Amino acid sequence: MNEPGSVIESADIGKILQSLPHRYPFLMVDRVHSMRADEFAIGIKNVTANEPQFMGHFPGDPVFPGVLMIEGMAQTAGVLCIAGGTKGPSKQVFFLTIDKAKFRKLVRPGDTIEYHMTKTARRKNMWWYRGEAKVAGEIVAEAEVGAMIVDS
Repeated sequence: MNEPGSVIESADIGKILQSLPHRYPFLMVDRVHSMRADEFAIGIKNVTANEPQFMGHFPGDPVFPGVLMIEGMAQTAGVLCIAGGTKGPSKQVFFLTIDKAKFRKLVRPGDTIEYHMTKTARRKNMWWYRGEAKVAGEIVAEAEVGAMIVDS
């Protein structure tokens, strides 16, 4: 993990795995870049046809589930919270809230989702972010999510 109070600008898969407890098949972010402390970042998810959700969502017409886009937003926010300079012993991030979720366009295998996350508030060990999921610059989903950091 980072030194307490340090700030990183990007997180590759190794740094993400250090920050989040999620593992395949539930890790919904491959990389995080353009990080500005805990204020803003862009998470990247490369959607591939061999992911298990496509066996049932939907056979013959694969569509990336909207709830997994929300999870990708939350995971990107979680990386921001952890990497943004939390101090003290080992920390773990938990999903707190989902508000104002909207799904605009279908996402399919071969697409790359960008989760644009912007901090809207922070109180003690809780953060709130507004997220936009984009594919090729177009918004495909949006939501407001909250996260809470606790000692591991």
